[in-house]
This record gives sequence, C-alpha cells and structure tokens, in this order.
Amino acid sequence: MVRDLSLMLLVALGGSLLVVVPGAVVLHRLQRRSITLNVLVLLIVTVLAVLAGILAVAAEMFIEPHDLNVILIVVPIAGGLSLLMAWWLGRRLARAAMWAQDAREKERLAEASRRDLVAWVSHDLRTPLAGMRAMAEALEDGVVSDRATVAEYHRRIRTETDRMASLVDDLFELSRINSGALQLTPTAVALGDVVSDAVAAAEPVAKARGIKLVSHTEVWPQVTASAPELSRVVANLLLNAIRYTPSDGVVTVTGGRDRDGGWFAVADTCGGIPEADLPRVFEVAFRGMRARTPGDGGGLGLAIVRGLVEAHGGRVAVENAGGGCRFTVHLPA
Repeated sequence: MVRDLSLMLLVALGGSLLVVVPGAVVLHRLQRRSITLNVLVLLIVTVLAVLAGILAVAAEMFIEPHDLNVILIVVPIAGGLSLLMAWWLGRRLARAAMWAQDAREKERLAEASRRDLVAWVSHDLRTPLAGMRAMAEALEDGVVSDRATVAEYHRRIRTETDRMASLVDDLFELSRINSGALQLTPTAVALGDVVSDAVAAAEPVAKARGIKLVSHTEVWPQVTASAPELSRVVANLLLNAIRYTPSDGVVTVTGGRDRDGGWFAVADTCGGIPEADLPRVFEVAFRGMRARTPGDGGGLGLAIVRGLVEAHGGRVAVENAGGGCRFTVHLPA
C-alpha cells in the first residue's frame, strides 16, 4: 500500500512537472506584461498541471475509467470558472496597480510643489525681513534722526509687515483648502454686491497705479456660495489683474447667467500670458517669467482662487483675449 502510494505521488509529480516547468518559463517571460495576463497564465498552468498529474496516474492504472471520466468532466468545468475568476481578479489588481501608480505620481508632484512653495515663501519673507531689520537697527542706533526720514522708515516697516501678514494669511487659507479643513456655508448670494464691494476695495490700489476699473454689467445673477470665500475670489482676481496691468490700462469686470449657473469674468490689458504658461497659472507659487519684485506677492492668489472655486462646485478658466488675459469663474445658480 505504501509502495503504491509513493509510486502514485511520483507519477503525479512527474506529470505535473511536464507542465509546470514550461509554464514557469512562460511566466518569467511575461513578467513585464499585464497583471491580468500573468494571473490567467498562472491559473492555466495550474489547471493543466492538475490534468497532467491525473492523466499520468490514470495511465499507470491507479484510477478506474469511470472515475477518470468524472474527474475529466469536473476539472475542466472548475478550471473554466477559475479562469473567469482569475480574469476578474487580474482586472482588479491591474486597476489597483494603476491607482497606486497615479497616487504615487500625485504624491511626487505634491511633494515637489511643497518644496517649491517653501523656497518661494522663504525668499519672499527673507527679503522684507532683512530690510525691516536694517531699518530697525538704523532707528535704534540713531543713524537717522530727522523726523521725515524716521516717519518714512516707520511707514516702510508697516508696509512690509502688512505684506508679510497677507502672505501668512494666504498660506493659512491654502493649507485649509489642501487639507480639506475648509468649511463653507453656501447661501444665495447676490454676485453684484460681492463684485461691487471688491471693486470699491481695489479702487485705491488701481488709482495709485493709474489703472481704470470698469464694470459693464447692470443685472447680476444670484449664485450659491459662501460670501466671505467668494469675496476673496473676486478680490484676488482683481488684485492679480491690477498687479500685471501697466499704467493707463483697464481692468474690466463682467458677469451674467448661462445654463450652468452664474458667472463673472475679470479681464485686463496686461499683454497676455504665454500660451505655454496658461495651464500653469493656477499652480502654487507660479508667476511665469515676470521679474520677482517685492510687490509681486507670494504667488498664491490664483491657487487660492482655484481651490475656493472648486470647493464651491464651480470652475475657473483663463484665456488670452483683447490684448490681455481673461479669468472666468462659473458658480452654481
């Protein structure tokens, strides 16, 4: 009995190896192919190895003909069902692998964006801090003493402090958007009132730079939005347009309604944005080829605009038009 059992095991092993060895070679050559194909080949090799072992044992008369017929019916049916399961599992594994690869790529891009952000912000903080320190030391050491110069130093320190505070506010807002901590309270908001307040707030800045602010729309739609965040969107777009529009230029605000909801647009006469830069203008700290000057801000305004608009379920786009660029925001009605 023991001898027969040992012989049967050796025969079954030999028959299975006749399939397993070539199957292993095939799998080795398919290692760079799709996961689904590898899983299917693996299961086919397994089923064929089982059949080869059964046939080898049957050839040595260890299985009755009737039992062999039953086995040869059951194994192919089970193998076919297993192949269907293998195909389904392979597709799932392939999708999971692609998702993991996409997640790694997004994480890599996010990490690169974080490094760029730290570098840009460090530059924007280091420059005004150095200037403020120099002016504070000059005031402490009595290097400047006449009232006009002292007053000018105080004014410049205050200006740089306000700019750094604005940069810190932008960083905080961006962190809320990216971390998912932004809590909106959408209500029916009169878009015209928000735009009117933003234009009034930006008017002194535009006037100081010799830029004309114009709003052509008389009837503004209502949109579903959180008023504070929507006000920030409009203000950021206006300040961005003013920053890059030359003196004697015009910044125009228009709005209306379409089948998707309400919209408003901010257009300027900055000369346009290079086509290669258009897809990147909403990236964190991207400022194109413009020279980096203390008044250029932290490069976060448009990134905040996109984050806030998308948090409202809307969309924002930019295009070159009319000798400048035009930012259009769509919001739910």
